[in-house]
Amino acid sequence: MHRRDFVRSGGAAAAWTAAAAFAETAKGAVRITGLETDLLRFPPGKPFFDAIHTFGTESGGVVLRLRTDAGITGWAYSSFGMIAGGPRVVQTILEQEVKPVLMGQDPAFSKRLRADLWKALEYQGVQGVAQFAIAAADIAIWDILGKAAGLPVYKMLGAYADRIPAYSMCGWYYQNDGDLTQFKRAITSAFEEGFPAVKIKVGRASLDDDIHRIEAARAIGGKDRRVMVDANQAFHLNEAIRRGRVYQQMGCYWYEEPMPPYDHAAWAELARELDILIATGENEYTKYPYADLISRHGADIVQPDNRRAGGVSEWMEIAAVAAAFGVDVASHGGGGANMHMLLAMPNAIYLESGSLKNQTSVVEPLRMRDGAILAPESPGMSSELQPGYIARYKVG
Repeated sequence: MHRRDFVRSGGAAAAWTAAAAFAETAKGAVRITGLETDLLRFPPGKPFFDAIHTFGTESGGVVLRLRTDAGITGWAYSSFGMIAGGPRVVQTILEQEVKPVLMGQDPAFSKRLRADLWKALEYQGVQGVAQFAIAAADIAIWDILGKAAGLPVYKMLGAYADRIPAYSMCGWYYQNDGDLTQFKRAITSAFEEGFPAVKIKVGRASLDDDIHRIEAARAIGGKDRRVMVDANQAFHLNEAIRRGRVYQQMGCYWYEEPMPPYDHAAWAELARELDILIATGENEYTKYPYADLISRHGADIVQPDNRRAGGVSEWMEIAAVAAAFGVDVASHGGGGANMHMLLAMPNAIYLESGSLKNQTSVVEPLRMRDGAILAPESPGMSSELQPGYIARYKVG
């Protein structure tokens, strides 16, 4: 539509009306007036495994709602895949430590609020579950800002893309699966759903077992689909190099977290020794270790986790440091909140995801087209949960 036609049609008037409404809200300085949490616990399911963890037997999470005097509620959710006591600890930190800092504050000052939360929690440390709480608060604050502006947050951050390629984290270890029947079924289902790539777990058993799993996944995917491998900290440096050489010869796209995160010198040596892309970062807290890891050239792809990395404000700074060194970003974990951050990063390459078939927890489900997740459309962070879902699993 020509701009003159746009004006005549009333489109300009509608746009100015929306802008004026936001301006009036902003002039009134929205204030945070309440903090509410729900503790969720899910019933035990069938266990599944990576190289060092067991999942499916104990899981849950914490729902966070920040209320405002403008009638806008900011949402966040912090999930726990295996730690029975973790959610209650995060809930306590939110209610007793985070709440006093945020009450009466203007959410537009998101970076200042994050700094205030850091100061309030630094005595007991700002890593671990304390950072889970800070990150949830940051996401809920940005949810308020997006809703107040009437915009998806990725557009407020400065949008780069309107979709992100996705891969399926589906290649777990399963009970009584020596013939890989369950493993193959999961990978087949992911490709049939439309994912162009899958990630599989390695490192729980011998190298020969890893080779068997990779061969099975690549046979299902064919030459046009990617297979990533994830060892979940199972190896020391020498073994990580030994197995990595095999993985790269087999055509795996990236080699994820073979070692514990803290020894960045070892990561740099691993990256020098191998040609395969090195991916890591899900267990790093805040931008500071990322800056050290990246400056040592210890990773080709960094993978922030929105609970550990620190929420929107910290994610964007991590991405900027990575971009300065030519390092790409892929999320650890899926969901709408991660999408908003990735869509504002020129160096974002992948959203990690599970199946999108049964998205019963969230108000705005993700949508995939041609192997990519489409940008969320609703204002905010896409972090709001369905009331019925909360009621079903709430225990505190």
